[in-house]
Amino acid sequence: MIKNTGIDHGKEFDWGNTSKDYAKYRDIYPDEFYQKIIDLGLCSSGQSVLDLGTGTGVLPRNLYKYGAEWTGTDISENQIAEAKRLADDRGMKIIFFTAPAENTGLPDNAFDAIVACQCFFYFDKAKVLPEILRMLKPNGRLLILFMAWLPFESEIAMNSENLVLKYNPSWTGCRYKRFEPEVPEWSKGKFECEKCVAYDVNLPFTRESWHGRIIACRGIGASSLPQEAVDKFKKEHLAYMQTVPESFLIPHLVTMLELKK
Repeated sequence: MIKNTGIDHGKEFDWGNTSKDYAKYRDIYPDEFYQKIIDLGLCSSGQSVLDLGTGTGVLPRNLYKYGAEWTGTDISENQIAEAKRLADDRGMKIIFFTAPAENTGLPDNAFDAIVACQCFFYFDKAKVLPEILRMLKPNGRLLILFMAWLPFESEIAMNSENLVLKYNPSWTGCRYKRFEPEVPEWSKGKFECEKCVAYDVNLPFTRESWHGRIIACRGIGASSLPQEAVDKFKKEHLAYMQTVPESFLIPHLVTMLELKK
């Protein structure tokens, strides 16, 4: 279990609780997302890359074809188990192991790039930044990625959020609005900003895939809710899904922050 006073008002959560659904329903980043990473000159042939908070290995698996040597770590054993299974099924040689981002045990000056997708805000910055700087090669890159649906621009997303909040009022992973990313204060003196951008994407979903995506969020699948409450949520959300089109688009905001050591 993870407990952070700045997330979900200190309510415990565990991504390992939803690893099966996470593996099935959260591999949703579009091709353009990965192409933008490659266009930055990162995660390609000849580079050694570490994915912190790798989850089920979504990033390494989707960028594997570009030839980088990948390592992925995550604090959840269940997430790493799914990452290994999915990579092995595809014959991918990716090193996955369980470790906190703040203390990986990996060597100094080992990586050309370190990436953190949808997870950097979980880390203890006072501990993770020295660890990242230690592991990066000179002029190595830290790439922080984030993608969130925009509920104020999608009735389906808003109604789904409202249902999550009905069962888990402590959930804070909601009500995102479009924003312009800024170079963080903590990077000064440690990194130089190479890229700081935001852009919109409209992601396609079916009733099933959106239902699965919502179940695999921190507010439901990864939460510490009793199973009875999770089951009730699933039933009510499935009933709502029958009132929307079979397929639809959900607007998302993507942010990318590239920092040079």
